[in-house]
Amino acid sequence: MLVRIETSPEDLRGMAVAQGILTMRGGMTSHAAVVARGMGKCCVSGAGEIRVDYKEKTVEMGGKVYKEGDWISLNGSTGEVYNGQVPTTEPELGGDFGAIMNLASKYTKTLVRTNADSPRDAKQARHFGAQGIGLCRTEHMFFEGDRIKAVREMILASDEEGRRVALAKLLPMQRGDFEGIFEAMDGYGVTIRLLDPPLHEFVPHQTATQKVMAEEMGITLEEVKAKVDSLEEFNPMLGHRGCRLGITYPEITEMQTRAIIEAALAVKARGIDVHPEIMIPLVGSLKEIQNQADVINITAAKVFEETGQSVPYKVGTMIEVPRAALVANQIAEVADFFSFGTNDLTQMTFGFSRDDAPKFLKFYKEHGIIKTDPFEVLDQEGVGQLVRMGVEKGRATKPELKVGICGEHGGEPSSVKFCAKLGMNYVSCSPYRVPIARVAAAQAAIEE
Repeated sequence: MLVRIETSPEDLRGMAVAQGILTMRGGMTSHAAVVARGMGKCCVSGAGEIRVDYKEKTVEMGGKVYKEGDWISLNGSTGEVYNGQVPTTEPELGGDFGAIMNLASKYTKTLVRTNADSPRDAKQARHFGAQGIGLCRTEHMFFEGDRIKAVREMILASDEEGRRVALAKLLPMQRGDFEGIFEAMDGYGVTIRLLDPPLHEFVPHQTATQKVMAEEMGITLEEVKAKVDSLEEFNPMLGHRGCRLGITYPEITEMQTRAIIEAALAVKARGIDVHPEIMIPLVGSLKEIQNQADVINITAAKVFEETGQSVPYKVGTMIEVPRAALVANQIAEVADFFSFGTNDLTQMTFGFSRDDAPKFLKFYKEHGIIKTDPFEVLDQEGVGQLVRMGVEKGRATKPELKVGICGEHGGEPSSVKFCAKLGMNYVSCSPYRVPIARVAAAQAAIEE
């Protein structure tokens, strides 16, 4: 079990080898919950009563102190943590499951895609019947192997030239990942989101790691510390991230676009039917999406000219900032598709931090302030109104606009039905939630 106060992308290696994840902070859409769900791992997040001591490598809960190596067991459905080792069994997908999935395929009109960041996840989701990828988070690829060093070199570089040197190291790595994902989704659309999180999540915060980076880059430890400190933000989720990174550092968007297009051309040459869709995150205005779309289209044109080959691709955006829904008619002038990122859209609409809100949302539910956690079940009255507005305004400008949802609500039945009623082309969810999303989509079609 990996036990943390909260997880960040830097914990991905530990999460990959752990059988379960337990965090003190967080909720349904926290980093730990989202990543664990995608990996198909058991996770209990927001266990506020536990106390984690990194220095002593202990966790205190239920009046007992557990040390590294002690046994605990998790129930991801109820949130319970058990003392000792509880026997477990692997679930089997028998005949009834297959029969229900066949019925779902017969009736559904709304496609179900998956949120997948690796070829392994994509294959698992396709096994469950996913018809494409609605969200591939490129930043999760940066923590595999030695890639994080190149990412940190890029972030800590003092000028554009230094960033481009580091990005050149990342290019073949990203290209290889995308090839594997395109192969796994042969014949289906693959939506790849450009770099989204704040840069501070990637930099080394421990002095020992900072020393290593300083030595490798040939700069002083003080220079590394100063750069790391300069990236710190009071509210990073509303800070320098998403399209704001691509606008200020267009070379990042150039590298990722080149990796996507070159990968698409490579798999197309091997006879694979590839449909790349490049998604620009955190857009809130027409000029933001126009800026990044120009960088993408110019880069793709260069690749086509260099190779003498071409492949159709789409450029779209994630609607996760309330303003984007309000001016969706303008954004649709540039976007080929919309994908509603309802995790952030819920966070910004309610003004609830999705990592801190679990502290009081339980009290809210018990005292009738809210019926359900809005990060678990889409708030159709408020957030849903913005989603509806975004769909209608977007299609008023571009009737053929492809629309989907890629927040965690894409795997929650009532939310899936809401999306189907709005006429969305697809919903996208974590691989292991694909079956229930398919059933909900079929039920929505029958109820209609």
